[in-house]
Amino acid sequence: GKIMSENNQATSSPKAPAAKFGGKGMTVAIVVAAAVTVFGLVLWGVQLTGGLVQTGMRNFDSWGLYITCFMFLVGLSAGGLIISSVPRALGIEGFGGISKIAVWTSICCTVLAIGFVVIDLGQPLRLWELFAYSNLGSPLMWDIIVLSVYLILSVVYLWATLRFEGGKGSERSLRIISVVALVTAILVHSVTAWIFGLQQAHGLWHTALLAPWFVSSALVCGVALVLVVVIALRRAGYLELDQKYVVKMLKLLGVFVLVDLYFFGCDLLTEGFPGAEGADTVAMLTTGALAPFFWTEVIGCACAAIVAFVPKLRTNPLIVVASVLAIVGIFCKRVQLLVGGFQVPNIDYATPMTSTTITDWTSGMHAYDALVYFPTPLEFGVVLGVIGLGALLLLLGLRYLPLGPAEASR
Repeated sequence: GKIMSENNQATSSPKAPAAKFGGKGMTVAIVVAAAVTVFGLVLWGVQLTGGLVQTGMRNFDSWGLYITCFMFLVGLSAGGLIISSVPRALGIEGFGGISKIAVWTSICCTVLAIGFVVIDLGQPLRLWELFAYSNLGSPLMWDIIVLSVYLILSVVYLWATLRFEGGKGSERSLRIISVVALVTAILVHSVTAWIFGLQQAHGLWHTALLAPWFVSSALVCGVALVLVVVIALRRAGYLELDQKYVVKMLKLLGVFVLVDLYFFGCDLLTEGFPGAEGADTVAMLTTGALAPFFWTEVIGCACAAIVAFVPKLRTNPLIVVASVLAIVGIFCKRVQLLVGGFQVPNIDYATPMTSTTITDWTSGMHAYDALVYFPTPLEFGVVLGVIGLGALLLLLGLRYLPLGPAEASR
């Protein structure tokens, strides 16, 4: 009997770890994530008492790591929602019942993105002023409204999916919700891009290409995040998923990466063509202060595409590496966009240079050989705390919500 039970365990190895999932290891992970979150909250308290002057942001570079993370997390969130809602909206085969996990990761990322906006405001009470004295002609207000609607819709979509699997909702109503969620996800990115694209005073920002570029980036890092989460959960025994669905998502990632690189190439050619005004900006990206971020993105995304399109390379470890490279690449792209917009000033010597107006004020404003902005340890600590909150939300959802595949979702 003992030998037979061992044989049974050997033949059903994917199911074997399921009993262990959610046990002691999960509890330890939740406690660690909670501790990191508390650490971040303490540092945020320090920032609130001492003011934003403790960060690396100044008058000339008024946005920094917080808004970079906001842009990045909006992308991570929409990608997850889009790949779960597109198959349902179009009535085509999905990815083997991973839609609930994809939507939950999307919800977690959206909460964190909103959190970064609150942190960047300086004081949480300013949220009230945002709504009390809002300017509806400003893209910033459009973004706040569409983000709030998007978060609510994501929660409704997850609730409707769980209800449908319980045999209560109709497939038609779920399909309608998925179409609305899909449109809102695309709108979130377009509006976030317009915050930057409608500002003429900054190089790299003022381009009509920014909105589709934001959507393509979201699809890259969103699909990559879902791939990493799904492979990790399958390894842990939380869900079973046929490898063909993983490969299908990987191919999709490869296509999105190539589209994103194509958009980038178009923008660089327009900006850097001989005689164009943006030649300094392109030089700054390719050989200047932002070159490490530029080449990390280009090489990382190219490697991810190679793994996606060469069948022999589609092993799970390499799929995870490709996904992480894509995510890191898109983060580097966000850094280039945000810092690059402040790096080359359109107006020379607009104001006296002091330590309170510009971070790298001693080097002079003519060339910016060094980065004009770099985060302080406080900013890194607060960001770490927010990431801890994201991990905490994700783990709590996996423990207490039925996010595994069900027959109705396939």
